[in-house]
Amino acid sequence: MNWFGLFCIGASAAFALILLAAFIVIPHYVFRTEPKLRDDYSLTLSPAGVHFRTAHIDSQLQWSMYSRALVDTYSYLLYYGSRSFSLIPRRVFESGEQVAAFEQLLTQHVLNIVRRP
Repeated sequence: MNWFGLFCIGASAAFALILLAAFIVIPHYVFRTEPKLRDDYSLTLSPAGVHFRTAHIDSQLQWSMYSRALVDTYSYLLYYGSRSFSLIPRRVFESGEQVAAFEQLLTQHVLNIVRRP
């Protein structure tokens, strides 16, 4: 049974390395090599849609692109695909009035909104 114990320890070590790579090494590498993830974003939120502007991107997204939203204490995730989303941190709003105006736009244009405390 010693060989089985050694096999289990080896398999556990290999699994731990895979998890380390998947959750720490690969995301860090992707973030450092993708220029669009390091740029400062400028967002303009209006009834017409969301205008994203960075050094590398200038796009206007219509509200109809967004199928659902996840709202929590710190951010708004606006989904426009199964794994594609726009992240809007709450800290970008300078006042409660801006938050209220955005919330109103969100409820008018996105049908499926999930709120988490």
